[in-house]
Amino acid sequence: MLIDLVTRRSVLALLIAVLGTIAAFAQDTAGPQSRTRSTDPQSSTQPADPAVLPSQFEFTGSWGPLATEDVQNDSVPVDYLGLALTDEGRTRALSYDESQKSMIERQCQGWGAAYAVLGPFGLRISSQSDPTTKRLVSYTIDAWEDWMGMTIWMDGRPRPSEHALHTQAGFTTGRWEGGALAAHTTHMKAGFIRKTGVPLSDQATIDWRFFRHDNVLTVLMVARDPIYLVEPEIISKGFRLSQTPLDFRDPCVPGFEGREPGTAVPHLAPEENPFLDEFIKLYHLPREAVLGYRETLYPEYRKKIKDTYVSPPPCTEDCGVAGNFVRRRGPTP
Repeated sequence: MLIDLVTRRSVLALLIAVLGTIAAFAQDTAGPQSRTRSTDPQSSTQPADPAVLPSQFEFTGSWGPLATEDVQNDSVPVDYLGLALTDEGRTRALSYDESQKSMIERQCQGWGAAYAVLGPFGLRISSQSDPTTKRLVSYTIDAWEDWMGMTIWMDGRPRPSEHALHTQAGFTTGRWEGGALAAHTTHMKAGFIRKTGVPLSDQATIDWRFFRHDNVLTVLMVARDPIYLVEPEIISKGFRLSQTPLDFRDPCVPGFEGREPGTAVPHLAPEENPFLDEFIKLYHLPREAVLGYRETLYPEYRKKIKDTYVSPPPCTEDCGVAGNFVRRRGPTP
């Protein structure tokens, strides 16, 4: 009896050891991804690394801009509606002369990361994976002729030092949050938040959210700048999945546009900007609204001016030719 009992216990212990070995082997062959994807909140004390989670939607492909939107706000030289500028930012914007872009040395300097939604082109997005682990490393939004493109690092790499090189594209990391791709951009060169000269400093940051609804991609951009913006600049833009691959990567070729290399940089005295009152008179708008004062961002400001605001006359000619805003010029003499 004693021998039988010992034999049975030995067989049972051996069976338990074999089963434990098989389970451990299966866990190792499944890899770290399967362990981090557990939905049991008690299965691990460490949260899952968002860099290795599966994507929430297919982000790659060609996305054409929706023709019903125009968020460039570059139809009138002095139009800062929807912005909350510091005094320094307003002064810098009013001193900008668009003739700067005619200088050979500035024609191909390109625009910063914010131009992804401010520019007129679509998005061509590709992904890069680690050849060994097959894990996603990054997404790349291809460059345009006058935009440097953007890489969104998805592998959890650390952000560089604040003293590291700043570029037009900046340094962007991303992660999945629910059904959206969230990204954060730093290390951008000083540039512009609008093509009409509204500045963005090299201390600015941009937060992104990319949402997909069927074949429509919505991009939300929130730019913050402690130097030139009192409040964040928030812009959203829609894109539709294109059946035809998009490619805007034609090289920028500088040429003579009336200014010799080395000549003075065109600029304006802020108080003498010839376009200062153009938009104000065109739409009968208060000066503080056009020049981007903080108060004008909020709904309460509409209540403040409702008794004094006079609508401009209806458009009669050349309606809609100015892009984002309609110029109500009246009949041509």
